[in-house]
Amino acid sequence: MATAMASTVLEPISLPDFVETEYIKDITTRALGYIKAGFPVHLRGISGTGKTTLAIHIAARIGRPLILIHGDEEFSTSDLVGSEQGYNIRKIRDNFIHTVLKTEENMSKQWVDNRLTMACKFGFTLLYDEYTRSRPEANNVLLSVLQEKMLDIPTTSHGDSNYMKVHPDFTALFTSNPEEYAGVHRSQDALRDRMVTIDLEYFDKETEIGIVQGKSGLSYEDAKKIVNIVRGLRNSDVFEFSPTIRGCLMIAKSVQVFNASVHRDDKTFCQICIDILSSETSRIGSVSNKERVMQILLKLIDQYCNDINKGGADA
Repeated sequence: MATAMASTVLEPISLPDFVETEYIKDITTRALGYIKAGFPVHLRGISGTGKTTLAIHIAARIGRPLILIHGDEEFSTSDLVGSEQGYNIRKIRDNFIHTVLKTEENMSKQWVDNRLTMACKFGFTLLYDEYTRSRPEANNVLLSVLQEKMLDIPTTSHGDSNYMKVHPDFTALFTSNPEEYAGVHRSQDALRDRMVTIDLEYFDKETEIGIVQGKSGLSYEDAKKIVNIVRGLRNSDVFEFSPTIRGCLMIAKSVQVFNASVHRDDKTFCQICIDILSSETSRIGSVSNKERVMQILLKLIDQYCNDINKGGADA
């Protein structure tokens, strides 16, 4: 068990470049308050709203070891709780009397705890990332865990009972995308009713600038220009999918690799913006969509990345 725990349990630590603005502090404070009141917290939002990063930050504030589960279409209850795996065989050969050979053989299956069971047993923090990507029936075991604080185990491997009491320090965090996303199942109403859901929107402007600056190493002014371009495109509605903070980060990091300048006259910078934001905002990649996005981008680059307006106007 020690080997299994060592490879499964994590120590949640906020990254050194984690940006904690008032927006982030507000969500963190609310989540920690609900957890203190005894409720699991569910962070729900579209891609790029920082659900997983924020959940790990909250787990770090809780201060308990972390067990991470990623939702999967192929999950079953045993992937959460555990199952009987392998065999234990014991043989005895008795030849004390040379004319008599006595052989005794016993075989038994071995129960192996999975991640939910380990978290419940030792009081760890469970982060179930994108839990709605698992089929609803696989998550039914969570109902009694969150409400009655009991885990139903289909074996008596943990004593004489098929039930295990959940450790009082056990905490559950969940993240999910909206139900209209591809590969996402509709969550059971009973499970959703047992958790407090915090809906996440796009970061505010100062948070986005702080994230881009902190993770890319660009100056505040250059980070602001990139954020203004992406936010301007986001507000234009000429795309299939709205650009996220990931687009900002991809542009900022690519600018450094290509040694480009965040300026309208730098052709490399302009091409980086077109390549990244055209691909991020369209699933099909049609020529007409790329043309519309490119026209808007060139206007935004001209507006925010020039010598007259060094810092970029407010978007």
